[in-house]
Amino acid sequence: METLKTIQSRNSVAHLTEPAPTIEEMEEVYKGALRAPDHAWLRPWKYIEIRGDSRKKLADSFIKASIASGEEMTDELKEKLEKAPFRAPMVIVLAADIKEHPKVPKIEQIISLGASAQNILLALHDIGYSAIWRTGKMAFNQNITDSLDLPSNYEVIGYLYVGTPSGNIKSLPELNLKDHLIRWE
Repeated sequence: METLKTIQSRNSVAHLTEPAPTIEEMEEVYKGALRAPDHAWLRPWKYIEIRGDSRKKLADSFIKASIASGEEMTDELKEKLEKAPFRAPMVIVLAADIKEHPKVPKIEQIISLGASAQNILLALHDIGYSAIWRTGKMAFNQNITDSLDLPSNYEVIGYLYVGTPSGNIKSLPELNLKDHLIRWE
């Protein structure tokens, strides 16, 4: 029942501060992430863990990808992209290593990485940290794949911002199971 309590109490937290999980804690978290469903054992999960000053490199990649996408680089946009990776002490880039396979389409490999990311979120919550999954223009964008110097078959599906919760944490809404469930008996 402890696992169900962890799942049912997990919440996205936007305001994150130090400390981030330790390297040792993250190794245990990633071991859990690697238990996600994986048709044909393709193992499409790739994570880029970014901490400290390395977040500047991620900000530079955001700027480079934005310019390559044809966006006008205003002062406001540049500042927003420069600050984005610093909203948390650690960022995990979620990149799907898409492989050609006759029975496993691209979308299934992306869903597998999504399941893996959910395992990360649950594990972080279980050990006392918080996170939020962010996407936006820097996800599902070949320009970000290129600016991160990833192979062209990779697909960045999002970013997990990770740290210790700070400030008010939103309450979880009560959802009515009947709105989401159909039973055939």
